[in-house]
Amino acid sequence: MNNRNRGKNTGDDTLFASEKQLSKLRAAVQDMQYLLTREYPEKAASELVGNRYRLKTRQIQALRGASASEMQIHNRKLKQLEASDLKEKTVYLDGFNVLILLESLLSEAYIFEGADGCFRDLSGVHGTYKRVNQTLRAVEAVASFFHKNHIHKLIWIFDQPVSNSGRIKQIILEFAAENALNWEAELQYNPDKYLAETSEIIISSDAWILDHCKEWFNLIGYLIREESLSVNLIKMA
Repeated sequence: MNNRNRGKNTGDDTLFASEKQLSKLRAAVQDMQYLLTREYPEKAASELVGNRYRLKTRQIQALRGASASEMQIHNRKLKQLEASDLKEKTVYLDGFNVLILLESLLSEAYIFEGADGCFRDLSGVHGTYKRVNQTLRAVEAVASFFHKNHIHKLIWIFDQPVSNSGRIKQIILEFAAENALNWEAELQYNPDKYLAETSEIIISSDAWILDHCKEWFNLIGYLIREESLSVNLIKMA
């Protein structure tokens, strides 16, 4: 391992730590919800709101992740399951979405709770996945969740076009074998579509997947609550 992590970017404290900035961001989320509910396109709405509040690029990124229309929030809540619903079930996990978010959380980066109750970060794959110091801890957190809730099988889905996706798949499978976990890992060319169309339970915080899947579980919220994880959490709504 090297010393890579997914911690804060330089300047994030300036953008997200002060009460002045947080008040501005929360007001912006309210405005975004108003516009999205009235069917404004997300890009146009975020530009309009970003200009009004003079938001920086990373603040707009956080704003878009945290915002949803009233109908989206309602529908996502209807499909959200409790931990007790997962016993003896097969669960599909959005690999890079969950793994990178957990790595960011464990690196003390800022994590944003959106209007839908989901948690998101400001990291991304950008064509290549690189393992970091917190990768193993992130996988261990998923394993703890898997054991405690008596899940039958967990299937990790990774983006095949992303460089190193085959390597992280192998790491997951080796970890599962070493710890006698009923896990599988697959590479898909279009994982969002694949996850949205399956009839199984999904773990993801990707907004498009949540809007189109049948059922989903809020793993990050569960881990923050049940494992008492230390988190630089910003409640945006």
